Amino acid sequence: MKITSIELVPASKYLFIRIHTDAGIHGTGEVGAWGYLDGCIGVLKKFEDYLIGQDPFRIEHHWQYLYRSMYFRGSILMSALSAVDIALWDIKGKALGVPVYELLGGKCRDKVRSYEAVFKFTPEDIAKRCAELKESGFDAARLMITGDIRLKQAERRSSIYNAKVSDYIAIVKAVREAVGDDFDMILECHRSMDPMEALAFAKGVE
Repeated sequence: MKITSIELVPASKYLFIRIHTDAGIHGTGEVGAWGYLDGCIGVLKKFEDYLIGQDPFRIEHHWQYLYRSMYFRGSILMSALSAVDIALWDIKGKALGVPVYELLGGKCRDKVRSYEAVFKFTPEDIAKRCAELKESGFDAARLMITGDIRLKQAERRSSIYNAKVSDYIAIVKAVREAVGDDFDMILECHRSMDPMEALAFAKGVE
Protein backbone atom coordinates (compact mmCIF):
# COMPACT_ATOMS: atom_id res chain seq x y z
CA MET A 1 0.00 0.00 0.00
CA LYS A 2 1.27 3.47 -0.92
CA ILE A 3 0.14 7.02 -0.15
CA THR A 4 -1.21 8.70 -3.29
CA SER A 5 -2.41 12.14 -2.16
CA ILE A 6 -3.31 14.45 0.72
CA GLU A 7 -6.69 16.18 0.50
CA LEU A 8 -7.47 19.30 2.53
CA VAL A 9 -11.00 19.40 3.97
CA PRO A 10 -11.92 22.82 5.44
CA ALA A 11 -14.92 22.93 7.78
CA SER A 12 -15.85 26.32 9.22
CA LYS A 13 -12.81 27.50 11.24
CA TYR A 14 -11.36 23.98 11.34
CA LEU A 15 -9.26 21.99 8.90
CA PHE A 16 -9.16 18.25 8.35
CA ILE A 17 -6.95 16.25 6.02
CA ARG A 18 -7.64 13.02 4.20
CA ILE A 19 -4.69 10.86 3.19
CA HIS A 20 -5.53 8.60 0.24
CA THR A 21 -3.82 5.33 -0.69
CA ASP A 22 -3.66 3.13 -3.78
CA ALA A 23 -5.60 0.46 -1.86
CA GLY A 24 -8.70 2.65 -1.75
CA ILE A 25 -8.32 3.20 2.00
CA HIS A 26 -8.14 6.76 3.30
CA GLY A 27 -7.45 8.18 6.76
CA THR A 28 -8.72 11.41 8.28
CA GLY A 29 -6.80 13.71 10.64
CA GLU A 30 -7.43 17.13 12.18
CA VAL A 31 -5.20 20.19 12.18
CA GLY A 32 -5.20 21.56 15.73
CA ALA A 33 -3.86 25.12 15.39
CA TRP A 34 -7.11 26.48 13.97
CA GLY A 35 -6.01 30.07 14.44
CA TYR A 36 -3.23 29.59 11.86
CA LEU A 37 -4.70 27.29 9.24
CA ASP A 38 -2.92 28.99 6.33
CA GLY A 39 0.44 28.28 7.93
CA CYS A 40 -0.53 24.65 8.57
CA ILE A 41 -1.64 24.29 4.93
CA GLY A 42 1.82 25.42 3.85
CA VAL A 43 3.46 22.82 6.07
CA LEU A 44 1.12 20.07 4.82
CA LYS A 45 1.94 20.91 1.22
CA LYS A 46 5.62 20.55 2.08
CA PHE A 47 4.93 17.24 3.87
CA GLU A 48 3.03 15.99 0.81
CA ASP A 49 6.22 15.97 -1.30
CA TYR A 50 7.72 13.47 1.13
CA LEU A 51 4.62 11.41 1.91
CA ILE A 52 3.41 10.55 -1.60
CA GLY A 53 4.67 7.08 -2.50
CA GLN A 54 5.43 6.13 1.11
CA ASP A 55 4.12 3.11 3.00
CA PRO A 56 1.43 4.50 5.38
CA PHE A 57 2.12 1.77 7.95
CA ARG A 58 5.54 3.26 8.87
CA ILE A 59 3.91 5.81 11.17
CA GLU A 60 6.72 6.29 13.67
CA HIS A 61 9.35 6.57 10.93
CA HIS A 62 7.35 9.23 9.09
CA TRP A 63 6.73 11.16 12.32
CA GLN A 64 10.43 11.20 13.20
CA TYR A 65 11.49 12.15 9.67
CA LEU A 66 9.01 15.01 9.33
CA TYR A 67 9.82 16.30 12.81
CA ARG A 68 13.62 16.07 12.55
CA SER A 69 14.25 16.84 8.88
CA MET A 70 14.10 20.63 9.37
CA TYR A 71 15.60 22.93 11.98
CA PHE A 72 12.51 24.93 12.90
CA ARG A 73 9.66 23.58 14.99
CA GLY A 74 6.65 24.96 16.81
CA SER A 75 2.88 24.86 17.00
CA ILE A 76 2.27 25.17 13.25
CA LEU A 77 4.55 22.27 12.35
CA MET A 78 3.30 20.17 15.26
CA SER A 79 -0.33 20.77 14.34
CA ALA A 80 0.22 19.70 10.74
CA LEU A 81 2.26 16.71 11.88
CA SER A 82 -0.48 15.72 14.31
CA ALA A 83 -3.05 15.69 11.49
CA VAL A 84 -0.81 13.40 9.43
CA ASP A 85 -0.20 11.12 12.41
CA ILE A 86 -3.93 10.76 13.15
CA ALA A 87 -4.72 10.04 9.50
CA LEU A 88 -2.01 7.36 9.24
CA TRP A 89 -3.32 5.59 12.35
CA ASP A 90 -6.79 5.76 10.81
CA ILE A 91 -5.49 4.06 7.66
CA LYS A 92 -3.70 1.35 9.61
CA GLY A 93 -6.73 0.57 11.75
CA LYS A 94 -8.97 0.30 8.68
CA ALA A 95 -6.45 -1.85 6.80
CA LEU A 96 -6.09 -4.29 9.72
CA GLY A 97 -9.80 -4.26 10.48
CA VAL A 98 -9.48 -3.13 14.10
CA PRO A 99 -10.23 0.08 16.04
CA VAL A 100 -7.12 2.24 16.43
CA TYR A 101 -7.30 1.84 20.23
CA GLU A 102 -6.45 -1.86 19.73
CA LEU A 103 -3.20 -0.79 18.07
CA LEU A 104 -2.38 1.62 20.90
CA GLY A 105 -2.62 -0.81 23.82
CA GLY A 106 -6.29 -1.75 23.91
CA LYS A 107 -9.42 -0.25 25.38
CA CYS A 108 -9.08 1.23 28.89
CA ARG A 109 -12.70 2.11 29.72
CA ASP A 110 -16.24 1.45 28.57
CA LYS A 111 -17.52 4.99 28.80
CA VAL A 112 -16.21 8.56 29.00
CA ARG A 113 -17.94 11.47 30.67
CA SER A 114 -18.59 14.35 28.28
CA TYR A 115 -19.68 17.98 28.39
CA GLU A 116 -20.63 20.72 25.97
CA ALA A 117 -19.08 24.16 25.68
CA VAL A 118 -21.56 27.01 26.10
CA PHE A 119 -20.76 29.91 23.78
CA LYS A 120 -23.12 32.42 25.33
CA PHE A 121 -22.02 35.54 27.19
CA THR A 122 -24.78 36.87 29.46
CA PRO A 123 -25.67 35.20 32.77
CA GLU A 124 -29.25 34.69 31.58
CA ASP A 125 -28.29 33.11 28.25
CA ILE A 126 -25.60 30.89 29.78
CA ALA A 127 -27.91 29.73 32.58
CA LYS A 128 -30.70 28.96 30.10
CA ARG A 129 -28.36 26.91 27.91
CA CYS A 130 -27.01 24.96 30.89
CA ALA A 131 -30.55 24.16 32.01
CA GLU A 132 -31.27 22.87 28.50
CA LEU A 133 -28.15 20.72 28.59
CA LYS A 134 -29.10 19.27 31.95
CA GLU A 135 -32.57 18.48 30.63
CA SER A 136 -31.01 16.64 27.68
CA GLY A 137 -28.85 14.47 29.95
CA PHE A 138 -25.57 16.33 30.46
CA ASP A 139 -24.26 16.77 34.00
CA ALA A 140 -21.49 19.26 33.18
CA ALA A 141 -20.79 22.22 30.87
CA ARG A 142 -17.84 24.42 29.99
CA LEU A 143 -18.63 28.10 30.49
CA MET A 144 -16.78 30.80 28.58
CA ILE A 145 -15.73 33.23 31.34
CA THR A 146 -14.33 35.69 28.83
CA GLY A 147 -16.88 38.40 28.18
CA ASP A 148 -18.44 38.80 24.77
CA ILE A 149 -15.46 39.03 22.43
CA ARG A 150 -17.77 40.07 19.59
CA LEU A 151 -18.24 43.49 21.19
CA LYS A 152 -15.85 46.37 20.58
CA GLN A 153 -13.70 47.35 23.55
CA ALA A 154 -15.67 50.58 24.02
CA GLU A 155 -18.87 48.57 24.44
CA ARG A 156 -17.48 46.31 27.16
CA ARG A 157 -17.31 46.80 30.92
CA SER A 158 -14.16 44.66 31.13
CA SER A 159 -11.82 47.65 31.50
CA ILE A 160 -13.33 48.31 34.95
CA TYR A 161 -11.77 45.87 37.39
CA ASN A 162 -14.72 45.51 39.76
CA ALA A 163 -17.36 45.34 37.01
CA LYS A 164 -15.42 42.71 35.09
CA VAL A 165 -14.96 40.42 38.10
CA SER A 166 -18.53 40.87 39.35
CA ASP A 167 -19.90 40.15 35.85
CA TYR A 168 -17.95 36.90 35.71
CA ILE A 169 -19.11 35.88 39.19
CA ALA A 170 -22.71 36.62 38.17
CA ILE A 171 -22.42 34.05 35.38
CA VAL A 172 -21.44 31.28 37.79
CA LYS A 173 -24.15 32.29 40.25
CA ALA A 174 -26.87 32.30 37.56
CA VAL A 175 -25.88 28.86 36.30
CA ARG A 176 -25.76 27.34 39.76
CA GLU A 177 -29.22 28.68 40.53
CA ALA A 178 -30.54 27.33 37.21
CA VAL A 179 -29.12 23.80 37.40
CA GLY A 180 -28.79 23.08 41.12
CA ASP A 181 -25.91 21.30 42.82
CA ASP A 182 -25.87 18.11 40.74
CA PHE A 183 -24.21 19.73 37.74
CA ASP A 184 -20.53 20.59 37.27
CA MET A 185 -19.21 23.79 35.74
CA ILE A 186 -15.87 23.98 33.93
CA LEU A 187 -14.83 27.63 34.04
CA GLU A 188 -12.92 28.52 30.86
CA CYS A 189 -11.21 31.81 31.71
CA HIS A 190 -8.94 31.63 28.64
CA ARG A 191 -6.50 34.44 29.56
CA SER A 192 -9.35 36.86 30.29
CA MET A 193 -8.08 37.82 33.77
CA ASP A 194 -4.81 38.92 35.27
CA PRO A 195 -3.65 37.16 38.47
CA MET A 196 -5.30 39.64 40.86
CA GLU A 197 -8.61 39.48 38.98
CA ALA A 198 -8.43 35.69 38.99
CA LEU A 199 -7.95 35.64 42.77
CA ALA A 200 -10.93 37.94 43.31
CA PHE A 201 -13.00 35.83 40.89
CA ALA A 202 -12.06 32.57 42.64
CA LYS A 203 -12.96 33.98 46.03
CA GLY A 204 -16.27 35.28 44.69
CA VAL A 205 -17.13 31.96 43.11
CA GLU A 206 -16.23 30.15 46.33
